Amino acid sequence: MKLYKTKQGAILHSDTGYYLLNTDWDTLINNDNLHQHLLHLSTKGRILQNDEALAILENDIEAPIGQQEVWAAGVTYLRSRDARKEESQDSGGASMYDKVYDADRPELFFKSLPHRVAGHKQHVNIRKDSTWNVPEPELTLFINSSGNIQAYTVGNDMSSRSIEGENTLYLPQAKIYERSAALGPCLYVPEAPISDKTMIEMVIKRNSKEVFRDSVSISRMKRSLNELVIYLYAECDFKNGCFLMTGTCIVPPNDFTLNEKDEVSITIDNIGTLTNHIAIRL
Repeated sequence: MKLYKTKQGAILHSDTGYYLLNTDWDTLINNDNLHQHLLHLSTKGRILQNDEALAILENDIEAPIGQQEVWAAGVTYLRSRDARKEESQDSGGASMYDKVYDADRPELFFKSLPHRVAGHKQHVNIRKDSTWNVPEPELTLFINSSGNIQAYTVGNDMSSRSIEGENTLYLPQAKIYERSAALGPCLYVPEAPISDKTMIEMVIKRNSKEVFRDSVSISRMKRSLNELVIYLYAECDFKNGCFLMTGTCIVPPNDFTLNEKDEVSITIDNIGTLTNHIAIRL
């Protein structure tokens, strides 16, 4: 099942059709068995005709987040470790990424408050004071307040690599700024955990022409999803649940940086495609 957040309310898409659910988003998703809960609610929701539902999803879709924080995991793939080492060579911080990749404790960092998160077809920003900016496509978990993974979405963890590479202590500035994260287009709520054969693909277009494409299976992730959740929830409480980006393995070449008006599309099997355009704050 897929659950969309829109200006008209939550829309559930199941094998039997589209349903409009009249309920608070945070209350709706913070459930210990979200899949079963949504099956039950579909019997009470207003049935939407396909044309009506698709029109709402085309014009009124929002990021599938309410009052949740967004966190992120770093260096969970070997390619991510190598990229971070490359960007940090001049600052002398390259060895740190070897250590965190092999360490028992994962790298976890705060990414965004909900008001800074972009949705599908909305813009994300690159920093004016960064010379090297990239998107980072990531499988993103929705974890309920009890610490259980209930759903999945597509995440874009925008990163200012020139700032992070200058000094590892600048990581918050490289990662946390207005519209530095995007989630969408929906929450994918399967009956069973997502398969490790799930593929992530990213395509970047400039002036309508493709300038980058790559894909990877999440099976290449070094750490398990549950391991990341355990560390995140070890000393933090999340009243409304939390979103956790799980790291990236798709890294554009070092001579590539995003330009204003570039289009970034990230597709994850079964979830869908999150598309954002690149902007610079005035």
